[in-house]
Amino acid sequence: MRRIGVVGNPKYRNVAEALDRLVKVAPAHRFELFVGPQLRIGREADLAELPASPQQIDLLITLGGDGALLGGARWAGPAGTSVLGVNLGRLGFLTAITLEELEDALARIAGGDFVLDARMGLEVRLEHSTDAPEPFYALNDAVLHRGGLVRVVHLKVWVDEEEVGLYRGDGVIVATPTGSTAYSLSAGGPIVDPWLDAIVVTPICPHTLAIRPLVLRANAQITLEVVSSPEDLILTLDGQVGSQLKPGDRVVVCKARQPVPLVRLPGQSFFSMLRRKLKWGDVSEGMHADH
Repeated sequence: MRRIGVVGNPKYRNVAEALDRLVKVAPAHRFELFVGPQLRIGREADLAELPASPQQIDLLITLGGDGALLGGARWAGPAGTSVLGVNLGRLGFLTAITLEELEDALARIAGGDFVLDARMGLEVRLEHSTDAPEPFYALNDAVLHRGGLVRVVHLKVWVDEEEVGLYRGDGVIVATPTGSTAYSLSAGGPIVDPWLDAIVVTPICPHTLAIRPLVLRANAQITLEVVSSPEDLILTLDGQVGSQLKPGDRVVVCKARQPVPLVRLPGQSFFSMLRRKLKWGDVSEGMHADH
């Protein structure tokens, strides 16, 4: 990996420091840096511009939180370009390293001491009554949800050609195993091993307890049809890209042909991340707080 793209969220207070560290360390490992437009503002003469195609780089580094990584993954993932997330925020489920670990991580990557985790993505196609644009790509999830109005959404759900039923509530989340620890988890969905090929369908605040989360095989095609909804029904991808929907529209979700290769350093694991981020098995903190 020699050609490295860098993107990030300029709103993080330490994003400039992270970029400076990259610029300082890159020559020692013979890395070429190519920086996204938001991070080049005011430094255009010093920083090479990120190519238009992710196929022109070997690795994409995202600076920020999970949101920065998700945005980078939607751009790089369909091309099979590897992604490394540097966490500059608080939680960071997907980001592999912190700012303090950046220099060591670059040295290990230069030496080949890293692992690529192929994370399943979603291909999401929005079928309006009149046209069918190019499919979207998502790493975490596709969500149909209402906006500000307190009204029930009615969605008809199919798996392949078989109708599952009519979902009444605030919406539906279709998530990858990677996305199972995001919005789907907050809505009561299961945590799924990220190396399992599966798709999770989680209702949002269903109006009947009979509607429960589904874990489906990865090659299933999930179709969501808008039966009735408030005017502000929205399709969002990874919580970032949105599109307005109306009755009669259909959203078709299936496994993406190309997974997202996320860079992980040896010794890091999914369950160690859960213990660290969610405090799994750590009852001592609560016990001490009670006393």
